[in-house]
Amino acid sequence: MAEEEKDETTEEETPVAEPVADEVPAEEPPAGEPAEAAEEPAAEAPAPAPPEPKRKRKRLPRAERTQKTRPTRTRATERKPIVRLPKPEHARGRSQERRGVVVSDSMDKTIVVRVESIKAHPRYKKVVRRSAKFHAHDERNEASVGDVVRIVETRPLSKTKTWRLAEIVEKAR
Repeated sequence: MAEEEKDETTEEETPVAEPVADEVPAEEPPAGEPAEAAEEPAAEAPAPAPPEPKRKRKRLPRAERTQKTRPTRTRATERKPIVRLPKPEHARGRSQERRGVVVSDSMDKTIVVRVESIKAHPRYKKVVRRSAKFHAHDERNEASVGDVVRIVETRPLSKTKTWRLAEIVEKAR
């Protein structure tokens, strides 16, 4: 049924060529006037120049592109002097302090301190113990194994020593 509708529409849409019996001949100028006179009004108006195709912006060379202008900065007439703030009198920052147990004192002027940290696990809330060992400088070799000591952070004294003994909190029995 759809094919029949298509056939009907194509037959209706296609124009049928009818024979034209009376064709009108093209107008010719009267015999008294020359053929050039009829063309003169058209000659008076100059032939319009063919319009140039519009150039795309991205195809323009860099020199022909529109330039973005920035506002010019006004220059200062005289320079301002450099003002330096006075250095603060206090220490650079708070030095870190840890408290731990001496594990080894076999080295000269150096002790190894184990510092334990107890934290609750973020998800499971179980208490987890972690420990870290620090090498600390003990100038007088006064700390012994098992002592509870307080150490403070200091400048690097060797490859591994960045702590020093501040005080012995509790002597080992």
